[in-house]
Amino acid sequence: MKSFLFKPLIVLSTLLIIVSCSKDDDTYESLETLSVEVIGEIEAKTTLQDNSGAHEHNFSGLRVDGFTEAFESGSKGSYAGANVTLASGSWYLTDALLGSLSNDRKYGSKSMRIRNSGYAIMNFNMDNGADIVRVRHAKYGSNGTSTWRLIASYDNGANWYYVGDTVTTNSTTLNTVTFTVNTTSAVRFGIMKLSGGSNRINIDNFEITTSSGSGNGGGGTAARDSNITFGNPSNANTSSNNYYLSKPDFILSYNNSRGTANWVSWHLSDAWRGNADRCDCFKGDYSLPSSFYKPTTGDYTGTGFNRGHLCPSADRTYTDGANENTFYMSNIAPQSPDNNQQTWANFENYLRSLTDEGKEIHIISGVHGSGGTGSNGYAATIDSGQITVPDTFWKVALILDNGTDDINRVTSSTRVIAINVPNDQGVNSNWAQYRTTVNAIENLTGYDLLENIPNSIEAVLESNVDNGPTS
Repeated sequence: MKSFLFKPLIVLSTLLIIVSCSKDDDTYESLETLSVEVIGEIEAKTTLQDNSGAHEHNFSGLRVDGFTEAFESGSKGSYAGANVTLASGSWYLTDALLGSLSNDRKYGSKSMRIRNSGYAIMNFNMDNGADIVRVRHAKYGSNGTSTWRLIASYDNGANWYYVGDTVTTNSTTLNTVTFTVNTTSAVRFGIMKLSGGSNRINIDNFEITTSSGSGNGGGGTAARDSNITFGNPSNANTSSNNYYLSKPDFILSYNNSRGTANWVSWHLSDAWRGNADRCDCFKGDYSLPSSFYKPTTGDYTGTGFNRGHLCPSADRTYTDGANENTFYMSNIAPQSPDNNQQTWANFENYLRSLTDEGKEIHIISGVHGSGGTGSNGYAATIDSGQITVPDTFWKVALILDNGTDDINRVTSSTRVIAINVPNDQGVNSNWAQYRTTVNAIENLTGYDLLENIPNSIEAVLESNVDNGPTS
């Protein structure tokens, strides 16, 4: 049930005359807007986090299950009020657009940009309510500080309420604010800029989680959560050697110079598993920019190295399409057969076995260095130097009981397993022989693997070598 703390009636103007003269939005526009009345206030726990990574979901039934709107689809280059169709559904934006300039703070190629007293509202309801709303926000370019609020409507957009506290945007880094709303009523949300005048803010990865079997869990029920809950390890963006790429079933940072991912991040629970068969359908990833090198399955033929999955095929069997997604070559790296078929496979099987015991696991896996030994001997590269053969394959797995609000459930006793396996023939088939600390992998790679965990807890978890069971 929603609870109301009523405030005086606030009626936004139905006509805004906006003048702009900066180079990146130099069109003079008279903007007619929808009428949005904010008639009250809803109490909600509001939690601020710094330097939080992007989250990504791709759920069916978006009106019921949670989602993350990354603002990558759709197009709106004008500040004029208009509807825009995004991956999550139809939104109305006024004094707001989808920005793709270098000054727009974003994880992928676009984010939402709001100025003056602009706002963005969903044109659809979450029919079964929502548990948590998370928003990433930052200052556009060198603009000054602004404030904004989350708003919600329980009557299909006729009336709106402020939710939680006022948020101040004063950083050029995309930070996270979390609103714990916990309502079972049909609801739609929006963002309303309150102060800062012509200063612009960027909003990216607007995330809603629910208890209906998606989002951040369902009170002990296996769920399909964000694939990047604990952060963007390398602050991946649009650069060619640290390119942020979102797939429905995993997130990755692609390195064009290496021809492989730097890292892949995904969530594992029983909800991601089903009866789909392994498709064995390796394919080039043509969602990468046209200028990028795109490996094909033939580039590995006769090299002595396996096409090694980072996000495993068997972790995504809830649909045929999900399993097929793991066969994009952007999720593949040259792996020694003994590592791929024994050590690595044994660890993958162990983690999947934990989901049968009611566990959910947040996993980040990647490669480091150059030069490995396959069945044909040592090689630093394959495909005429286009693809780097890694020196090691590493993986970090954070393990929780199935549940909700995963970041806030992590304690200094949470189990975290980190392994780093040489990419050679003759490696020990027992993955436990390669356990190490998260700190050691971070020192090796320069990444921040669990950045969204409070620092005091993160420091403990990242310094420990796991000594838990292995089967």
